Amino acid sequence: MRKYLSYTLNRDTPTYGNRNRFQIIRNSDISKGDIANDSSISTTLHIGTHIDMPFHFYQDGQTVEDFDIDFWYFNNPLFLEIEPRDLIIYDEVVEQLEKLENIGQDILIIKTGICDIRDSEKFWRENYGFSPNLYDYLIKKFPEIRVIGFDSISISSFQNREEGREAHRRFLNPKRPILILEDMDLREVKILKRVQIVPLRVSNSDGLPCTVIAEW
Repeated sequence: MRKYLSYTLNRDTPTYGNRNRFQIIRNSDISKGDIANDSSISTTLHIGTHIDMPFHFYQDGQTVEDFDIDFWYFNNPLFLEIEPRDLIIYDEVVEQLEKLENIGQDILIIKTGICDIRDSEKFWRENYGFSPNLYDYLIKKFPEIRVIGFDSISISSFQNREEGREAHRRFLNPKRPILILEDMDLREVKILKRVQIVPLRVSNSDGLPCTVIAEW
């Protein structure tokens, strides 16, 4: 069975801090007598289901051009469902990971449950973030993980932005990045066999909206 783990973009797509909106501008319109429909978009690239590139926090960081096509295929995903105790998540993840062996897992996907309230203000105003220390733990115990994905709007809790900036810097370290996949649609996920990420290929970009396809 295959399913999208990414949302479509529209004018109601929430953004971190409610700062931006996805806009569709109709350049020509059949209903108004034009020959064809033609549209433009205006948007931040950090919107909807998207991946943060190292260039987001490092001037010399990698962009999409630096990752080959095989990078985006994940044949050994690790999926966790947790019950967050606070807005900054660490212990809840590590406690589950401590029970597991390293068998070459290549992507970590975490469901916090916040995806169930994505249409509410609380989703972006009181979103869960992740401790920078989780990066250090993953590098040591699961060194083949190259992406961390989750259903929160950002790795940075809006209520704890300084710690969120440090989490970005830690995970996006160009010397050994774990890319950050934010705002995933995990409402129906229970188990995963394979995952494919298809980022929008925009040159020299710090972030990229993605289509994510899962098989289970």
